[in-house]
Amino acid sequence: MKKLIALLICIFLSLGIKAQNLIGAWEGYHTSEKGKKLKSVVIFSGGYQVITTYYSKTGKFKSTNGGTWKLKDNTMTEKVEFDSNNSERVGTEVSFDVYINDSILGIVGSKMKFKRIDKGTPGKLQGAWLMSGRIKDGKTQLRDTSRPRKTMKILSGTRFQWIAYNTETKQFMGTGGGTYTTNNGAYTENIKFFSRDDSKVGAGLKFNYSLVDGKWNHSGLSSKGDPIHEIWSVRE
Repeated sequence: MKKLIALLICIFLSLGIKAQNLIGAWEGYHTSEKGKKLKSVVIFSGGYQVITTYYSKTGKFKSTNGGTWKLKDNTMTEKVEFDSNNSERVGTEVSFDVYINDSILGIVGSKMKFKRIDKGTPGKLQGAWLMSGRIKDGKTQLRDTSRPRKTMKILSGTRFQWIAYNTETKQFMGTGGGTYTTNNGAYTENIKFFSRDDSKVGAGLKFNYSLVDGKWNHSGLSSKGDPIHEIWSVRE
């Protein structure tokens, strides 16, 4: 069996991997130190990625990290922008070899494997976005997205995650994510994990959304029940 697995890995590596093949969402399961079942979800957009691990039964958040990524031949290189468990990794680059077919993503030398959830479709909102403004009392308040304090949202075809962090101070402020749908101007999130409040797991939040001049207008009630009207811009 070990020889067969090694042979398959060699075949995958010899075929080479196209970066486009990674776009979308992937999930994998493993076990914690205390024997609890964990779920990890990875979302790849065109230039940014995030991986989050949470307890599959309860949705209790465990960790998240992510940033930019690029793939050359079979080597993945990631530059870390945030890491909830180890802020010292922020700003560093990590490289490792991967193998992939249409439904499985693996890391060479690791037992961890991920099964494809989607390929980025359907996905009117697929990609990485930065919060670039708010509308409050009818007034638009814009935000400089180049500053180190960021709120980023990454979406595949069916999965979403937002992350608040600061690349300068290396501080991680919070995250949440799960599944989403879009239908006739309605954007609905179903929360699978939320670092700030486990009690929100399982909740569904429905918003109005529209794309205006390439910007995502997002309005409704937050997880706290407060009215919001946010503006999100595509992250280049």
